[in-house]
Amino acid sequence: MPKVGIIYNDVKPVACRLATELKNDLTAAGWDVLMATGAGGILGYSRPEGPICHTPIEMLTPPDFDEEITFAVVLGGDGTVLAAFRQIAPLGIPLLTVNTGHMGFLTETYVNQLPQAIEKILVGEYEIEERTMLTVRVLREETVLWEALCLNEMVIHREPLTSMCHFEIQVGRHAAIDIAADGVILSTPTGSTAYALSAGGPVITPGVQVLQLVPICPHSMASRALVFANSDPVTIYPVNLERLVMVVDGNAGCYILPSDRVRVERSRYRARFIRLQPPEFFRILREKLGWGLPHIAKPTSVELP
Repeated sequence: MPKVGIIYNDVKPVACRLATELKNDLTAAGWDVLMATGAGGILGYSRPEGPICHTPIEMLTPPDFDEEITFAVVLGGDGTVLAAFRQIAPLGIPLLTVNTGHMGFLTETYVNQLPQAIEKILVGEYEIEERTMLTVRVLREETVLWEALCLNEMVIHREPLTSMCHFEIQVGRHAAIDIAADGVILSTPTGSTAYALSAGGPVITPGVQVLQLVPICPHSMASRALVFANSDPVTIYPVNLERLVMVVDGNAGCYILPSDRVRVERSRYRARFIRLQPPEFFRILREKLGWGLPHIAKPTSVELP
């Protein structure tokens, strides 16, 4: 019997209702349906008095989910999608992302189109688009305090009511650079349209094999976004007397003390998106963010001299 997974946001009534309806429909069609909530991919936050909360990346897989699952469906917004990929990326399961939220930048289809989407998948009318993910680890000497898979971005920033942060950052074997800012963002191309964009970073199309480093409110005009090959690991050393805060994909994080370092590298796991039509990134930019929309009338004709 073929297997399918459903991951849903259990705080949204519409997602709970759809998950139950979809399970019943797929079961009637002869599928073995496994269900889990997206809460399992939200890692939470460590505490200053207990910073070691190391949950290995591979331990977030929902019970009974395995490599035999043909595909999975996630019902929620972008936050649920990010959490779901932390749960299933180590298994290589392709994911159909269904928007029950607001922006839905990472989602492929909408609630009212779900029946047609499932029909296409069941007959094999879809493509798989792979996106780069990052492995983020916090180390104290050689002990891993905390780790997570990251699809969008990793952010280190100061706590409220504290002063500017100072960082020493080493990219690959290049010489370390010094940045003074409120924080730094390390983003994948997928995350280039999220926090990194708001902080002034460039939009990067998903297929480009790069990462970008974006200082948040830097003190120097020379500190600007840097784009580099994603084959280069990044090590960030905080040069501060106060503790800092690290947040991964907006819903998991850890305190960073002066004795810690953060190591970020391209993960061997990849996010596998089910696409019901050939991916068209510029269309998504236009529909979700208004990029490239005409704001003045185009000339109807050109008069040659």
